[in-house]
Amino acid sequence: MFLLFEEWGWEPLAAVFAALGRLPVWRQLERLIVRLPPWAALLAFGVPVLALIPIKLLAVYLLGQGHVATGLGIIVLAKLAGTAFAARLFQLTQPALMQIQWFASLYVPWKIWKDYKLRQVRSSLPWRWSRRLRQRVKLLATRVATACKAAFSGLRK
Repeated sequence: MFLLFEEWGWEPLAAVFAALGRLPVWRQLERLIVRLPPWAALLAFGVPVLALIPIKLLAVYLLGQGHVATGLGIIVLAKLAGTAFAARLFQLTQPALMQIQWFASLYVPWKIWKDYKLRQVRSSLPWRWSRRLRQRVKLLATRVATACKAAFSGLRK
């Protein structure tokens, strides 16, 4: 499940934070992060990811206190924001992180294993069916949106 969320979320969510790179202050911050030495890149990547742990613990506490909607909401938001932030930070720090021997020796086999598992999932029948269904829904939504625009533009005239 983690792999599927990562596959679905990593790139698009990183793109959200990358879009912030158009802002002058954010662009300057990203330039500083890219130039960090390996040990500082590890801190820049690891500390924000670890900082989410108390937020997730708060969500678990709220769940235990019967605040299910609030707890689940916090977990979902923390996962989305955390994945987006971690993905962007990893994109910025990966070259420096790969200079750390122990990090590279863990990351390379992980990446090989992950890519292998994702190829297996993508070749499965349920995955292919869901992709086709998603394409059909997207096409239908586009057609409906186009028809609505045409209908509303006809009403304004």
